[in-house]
Formats: sequence, structure tokens, C-alpha cells
Amino acid sequence: MASILTALVPVFLVILLGVVLRRVLLKKADHWIALEQLTYYVLFPALLLVSAVKADLSGVSVIAVVGAMLGSILIMSALLLAGREPLCRMLAMDGPAYTSLFQGVTRWNTYIALAVAGGLYGAAGVTVAAVALVAMIPAVNVVCVIVLARYVGAQAPTPRFIGTQLARNPFIWSCALGALLNGFAVPVPKVVVEFGDILGRASLALGLLVVGGGLALDRLKTIKLTVLLAVVLKLVGKPAVAITLGLAFGLRGTELAVLAIVCAVPSAPNGYVLARQMGGDAPLLAEILTVQILAAVVSLPLVLAVVGLIG
Repeated sequence: MASILTALVPVFLVILLGVVLRRVLLKKADHWIALEQLTYYVLFPALLLVSAVKADLSGVSVIAVVGAMLGSILIMSALLLAGREPLCRMLAMDGPAYTSLFQGVTRWNTYIALAVAGGLYGAAGVTVAAVALVAMIPAVNVVCVIVLARYVGAQAPTPRFIGTQLARNPFIWSCALGALLNGFAVPVPKVVVEFGDILGRASLALGLLVVGGGLALDRLKTIKLTVLLAVVLKLVGKPAVAITLGLAFGLRGTELAVLAIVCAVPSAPNGYVLARQMGGDAPLLAEILTVQILAAVVSLPLVLAVVGLIG
């Protein structure tokens, strides 16, 4: 537990610094929009690309990791879709609010996941996380775009529309390019890899600061039942499903732990951007993200402690 907390505390301290900076130094919204765009379109794609290129997959159970990750997404998505009507009646949710609940449960914060995986397990943890992210990023984006288009009603979920949304996601093409370069053993000049490494190292710190700067603390005077449900399903339900699938696929040790980390971290800030673009309930999703990050300070160490006992 001590080693887990040692890895987690710096991550949450950087997020807390983002909260402070938003209120003390970088008070204008334009500052944070610029930082978010820099991280989203340049720095983090560089990290994903270089991680995929450098990943030594010989020691990773790729099929098992990918199977467990995709299985967790499909199961949680199916449960949310099957329970949509009773949930909407019980929680008085409209279509946009439901899509925010959906995104809040199915997405994950890649900045926190990679920071924690790297802090606990070093290069091996980042490699397993990269494999998981390459599998999850296209899948979860396809599902979320379809759900938003269907239940917000802003635009019909045609294949062309879905393809356009996915083509705009820099995480998808950076993962795909890195996987292709790695899979076909294409030689990448060392200077290019070092350049990408520098950008990637900057992405984690800046990404965590942006997460902190975007926390909607002023909206937490009363916490909605929808927000609490999203917290429980994301921080407890999804990792429970992922760990169960991981054990069924034969994962143990670092692979099982990283699987749990990726599924137990809070949801992703880019879901908020997608909600704004497609007419979802962006303020509700901001509340969900904020409460999840605060709750993860307690839930994530507990999830990892459970994995340590069984894995």
C-alpha cells in the first residue's frame, strides 16, 4: 500500500496544482483552452506514438490484455444501454444527460492512467498501458459517438458522420501509426524518437495540470444521484468487471494491475469536449469528472490493493 500511495500522491498533487493555478496565476479561460489543445493535439499523441513504437510486445499477453479491455467496455456499455429507460425515469434524465452518464462510465483518463502505471511499474507498466489504450481508444470513441448521435439527436449516426468524428481524434491516428510502425518493424530515426520522448514527458505533467484546472468545484454544493451513479459504476463497477475478465484471460502481476489502473481511473476530459461539440450535457459531465477525481484518491489505492491480494 505504501508503494501505491507513493506513486499516486504525486499524480494528485499535480492535479491539485492545476486547481491552484486556475485560481491564482492562470485565471483566464483562454489560457486553459490553449493548454488543452496543445496537450490534446500535439503532446499526448506524441507520447502514444512513441510508446507504441518503442513497446516490446514480446513480454506482453497482447490478446489477453486487449480481450479484457474490450470486454470491459462492451459489458459496461451493454448494461448502460439495457438500463437506459429505467435509469432515465428514476433519475429524471433526458437524452443529453444520459449521454454524459454513459461517457462518464465508459471513458478513462489516459493522463492519470499512464502516470500511475509508469510510476508503479516503470517502462513495463507503460508498455502494457499502451497496448490497452491502442485497443480501447478506437472502440470507446466509436461507441460514445454513436450513443451521443442517437440520444442527443443533433445528427443522425451515419457511417460518414462517425468516421469524421473519429478521424478528428488525434489519439486514434497516433495509436494506429505507432502500432503499424511497431508491427512492421519500421526503423524510426533515433532523433525522431528522442524528439517524441521529450514531447511525451511534457504531456503527462501538462495533461494533469489541465485536469486540475478543469475541475468544476463550484458545482459541488449538491451532488446529483446521476453523478454518484457514474462514480460508483466507473470507479468500482468497471474495474471489477475488468479484473474478473483479466483473471479469466489468465492475466496476473503487472498486466492485471495495469488493466485495473486503466479501468479504475476517472473518466476523460475529452469527453467534455465531445459533449460540447455534439450537444450533450457538458456541465453534468464536468460534475461527474470532478467528483470521480476526488473519489479516486480513495478508490484507486483500494482497487490496486485488491489486485495485489488476488494477482
